[in-house]
Amino acid sequence: MAILELLHEKPMHPYEMTQVMRQRRVDFRVKVRPGSLYHTVERLEAQGFIEVVDTQRQGRRPERTVYAMTGKGRDSFADQVREMIAIPTQEYPQYPVALSGASELEQHDAVDQLKMRVTVLKARIAADEVVIRQVLEKDLPAMWWIDYAFSHHQRKSELAWTEQLIADLESGRIPWPGSAAKPGRLPHLSIVEEVENEQTA
Repeated sequence: MAILELLHEKPMHPYEMTQVMRQRRVDFRVKVRPGSLYHTVERLEAQGFIEVVDTQRQGRRPERTVYAMTGKGRDSFADQVREMIAIPTQEYPQYPVALSGASELEQHDAVDQLKMRVTVLKARIAADEVVIRQVLEKDLPAMWWIDYAFSHHQRKSELAWTEQLIADLESGRIPWPGSAAKPGRLPHLSIVEEVENEQTA
């Protein structure tokens, strides 16, 4: 998807794709590995989504193959964008997984880890805001960095939710389960399953 997005702008060789992804911090939303990128380029070419349009050589550097998007690739890219915007998919972030197991820790330990997360989130949000100010100063179209703005909003929402969770745990509004609630199968799993079964019945 990221490769097709770049080639939607102009033809590029894989090394340039890697550099542009790093400059635009695409690695914040997709994993960017040069080795896997080359394999993906080969796969997209085999599928007919991109094609070779030129080869370039500068001095003694290795020859670089320039790729462009085909008509089939443009149609596929547009279809993927439509589907990904319109239909929420089940994603698998690590934070909810960790939260589901948090009650296996001592309360003070879990709260300490949550406070550490708050510290990290605040630092990342502050870094986001520096970038956003710079982007605004350059008067770039908002749609060019809408993905970054969305990620920033997600971090702010996560920060607010986590700070509220800490406050609720420290005040006792959310009671910490005692050891008697933990043996065998976790009780909260059966409760969630019951609710889901009621919704699908």
